[in-house]
Amino acid sequence: MREKPLTLCKYFAEAMKHALFFSALLLTCLLTGCRQGRYATFSGYAQGGTYTVKADLTGVSVPAARIHEQIDAILDSIDFSLSGYNKNSLLTHFNEGEEIVPDRFFTGVRALSEKYRAETGGAFDAASAPLFDIWGFGFTSDSLPDPQRVTAALAACKEEKKLNFNAIAQGYTCDVVADYLHSLGVKNMLVDIGEIFCEGVNPSGQGWTIGVDNPVDGNDTPGSDIRSIWQSDGGACGIVTSGNYRKFYVKDGKKYAHTIDPRTGYPVTHDLLSATVVAPTAAEADALATACMVIGPEQAEALIESRPELEGYLITSEGSWMSDGFAARAKMTDIP
Repeated sequence: MREKPLTLCKYFAEAMKHALFFSALLLTCLLTGCRQGRYATFSGYAQGGTYTVKADLTGVSVPAARIHEQIDAILDSIDFSLSGYNKNSLLTHFNEGEEIVPDRFFTGVRALSEKYRAETGGAFDAASAPLFDIWGFGFTSDSLPDPQRVTAALAACKEEKKLNFNAIAQGYTCDVVADYLHSLGVKNMLVDIGEIFCEGVNPSGQGWTIGVDNPVDGNDTPGSDIRSIWQSDGGACGIVTSGNYRKFYVKDGKKYAHTIDPRTGYPVTHDLLSATVVAPTAAEADALATACMVIGPEQAEALIESRPELEGYLITSEGSWMSDGFAARAKMTDIP
């Protein structure tokens, strides 16, 4: 029996609305990990949402319960390092101007952020926290800043005294969990922590299938309206979708997208609704999907096509585009 496609957004909490049987099953999964044949499924709460990890434990000597504990420990450690919502995290202390001793997660994600900022010409920039804050898409309330505040925020970004890892942290976390599973000898896995890393095959022996939501206003339930389904070829990769259709606010009749261009200090105005990127790692897919949403459909298409290791799927208000590699493994729904 073929598995149903997963979505790129958090969906597992919806299961808690089902019958008591499914609630009991969920509780069992949370506490001990569910096993289906050779595969184990681990689920829980992380980074403001839920996570699901599926792994083929054939040949693995570590008990499933211990693996679950280690996954939770990794997620907790990353939260206390990189979360801007955790008041005790290293990132929070750094942003408050305090001296910190960076751990491996902080050091690793900051180095990757610098790499992707250089590769995208500043379209991805973790040092843009001051901009995110004044536009209301960081850790403060919604606002509509005047030009003077935007100019001041741009200058503050150059000082790199305040960081926001939201556009890479979940993808990076997927990679860290995948590395742990690799250390156990796991070869077939899917790690879903809002973003996705997958490798090998699913319990049916097929490549993992991932659903891409239809990016239209009002589609607030992940998985309820699927635009296309992508299937992996078994290779290790990250797959991430970034979009503007769920996160925005309207003031004085004008819609402001949550994607801020770090180069200008203002929300983007092009018609790219969502960008799905497949890359060798989930961190890279996460960062580049964000960059694509900044630079717009034409430049995003050029970026994806310039690098053979990338695949992409772009949806605009006028239609969609897929790279050849993505299209070869994607099935479109009846949406034009």
